[in-house]
Amino acid sequence: MASNNNSSSGTNRMAVPEAKDAMKRFKEEVASELGVPLKDGYNGDLTSKQAGSIGGEMVKKMIMKQEEQMK
Repeated sequence: MASNNNSSSGTNRMAVPEAKDAMKRFKEEVASELGVPLKDGYNGDLTSKQAGSIGGEMVKKMIMKQEEQMK
């Protein structure tokens, strides 16, 4: 069976669906901080570097927040 990477395959679902809006705002905030031109809807025109920088910075911030909460 071939792997399917579209959102209907269930691989891109949020563990907590109620957090979807908050994660969207977080992504937009990080993109703005990095100067990446993120827009509503399709962002396939971003370079891999731009898209990766958003995700990487989001993960970095989430880890830092969790570490602070564990103190």
